[in-house]
Amino acid sequence: MNPEFVVYGYFRSSAAFRVRIALNLKGIEPEWKFVHLLKDGGHQHTGSYKSVNPQELIPTLVHDGHTIGQSLAIMEYLDEIKPEPALLPKLPTDRARVRQIAYAIACDIHPVNNLRVLLHLRDEFGASEEKRAAWQRHWISLGFGAIETLLAGSRQTGKYCHGDAPTLADICLVPQLANARRVNLDLSSYPTILRIERTALEHPAFAAALPAAQPDAE
Repeated sequence: MNPEFVVYGYFRSSAAFRVRIALNLKGIEPEWKFVHLLKDGGHQHTGSYKSVNPQELIPTLVHDGHTIGQSLAIMEYLDEIKPEPALLPKLPTDRARVRQIAYAIACDIHPVNNLRVLLHLRDEFGASEEKRAAWQRHWISLGFGAIETLLAGSRQTGKYCHGDAPTLADICLVPQLANARRVNLDLSSYPTILRIERTALEHPAFAAALPAAQPDAE
């Protein structure tokens, strides 16, 4: 364990899942502090955690006296302080493609399906559990349809989303697939996405980051 790196996370959070993969790829074993998102109304809303991250979101990385929220910012920070193995390709056009795929997940699919959105749908609009699951399936399938087309139609797609080594795109894709399965989305229309997932989960950095493998898993 490297106490220079402290990460606040929760086993089921897909954003924390991303950061776990990135840390594993970089060979960094941080000190973990677990923030349960459901118990007692959500420990992310406590004053002690809000002083760490005013957004009341996870994950949060603390390193070298700096506190960083947002999984994409954390992963790019890790890539800059420990460049190998790289999470982004060298060429600007390739970096842009990887970011496009990653952002399609982290900026378009994930935010509208995040826990606080789902709770708002329940509490303010009376959406049942099944309606909330249908909401999630709608947005994931919309995003996955576009990503499948992008991946299947490009010669730049290799064993992974971009070439034959994992990048930021794969790190975002695999956790979103876990979310999709949680709401019973039919994934048969996304063969390229599923092939990439199978490859990724053969990599120990991805396998060790799975929610069920975490110390706080329930």
